[in-house]
Amino acid sequence: MSRYRGPRFKKIRRLGALPGLTSKKPRAGSDLRNQSRPGKKSQYRIRLEEKQKLRFHYGLTERQLLKYVRIAGKAKGSTGQVLLQLLEMRLDNILFRLGMASTIPQARQLVNHRHILVNGRIVDIPSYRCKPRDMISVKDEQKSLALIKNYLDSSTHDELPKHLTLQTLQYKGLVNQIIDRKWVGLKINELLVVEYYSRQT
Repeated sequence: MSRYRGPRFKKIRRLGALPGLTSKKPRAGSDLRNQSRPGKKSQYRIRLEEKQKLRFHYGLTERQLLKYVRIAGKAKGSTGQVLLQLLEMRLDNILFRLGMASTIPQARQLVNHRHILVNGRIVDIPSYRCKPRDMISVKDEQKSLALIKNYLDSSTHDELPKHLTLQTLQYKGLVNQIIDRKWVGLKINELLVVEYYSRQT
């Protein structure tokens, strides 16, 4: 299944707020969740919706998400927490959380177009896994700097997560540590996602 490129509000109405998918806000008074299907949700549907929320927020294909679930399952610790840490430490997500891009798809485009450096080297792989002490910076070119300046100026991000430090004037971000669960930017029950995949395999 390929990456979703359809109407974004449709997903937000069905799944709730997905800050990584779009920076646009619904009209005042409009209910985020679609109430067109009343009645009790099945356990399968609840798990499916949590999985879809994770997939659309981080902009992953089904195959990519399944790969992350398998990696998390083999790691030490809670599979759900490790899964969220893997997704949060992706380069495209780090750029989004720093405010250098207004959405994760936008951050992915910045990386693909070779505007971003990690520890002084160009990285053009959005799924690159950042590590503590990694320095994220912008290529020293007029176009790259202008793009990031524009995103930072228009950024309406809340408090910066504790695992990141932003040096606004230098257009740099530092990864201080692996993210703590409470700083994950999405309201989600990751255990339901793990359960969903455990029943699929």
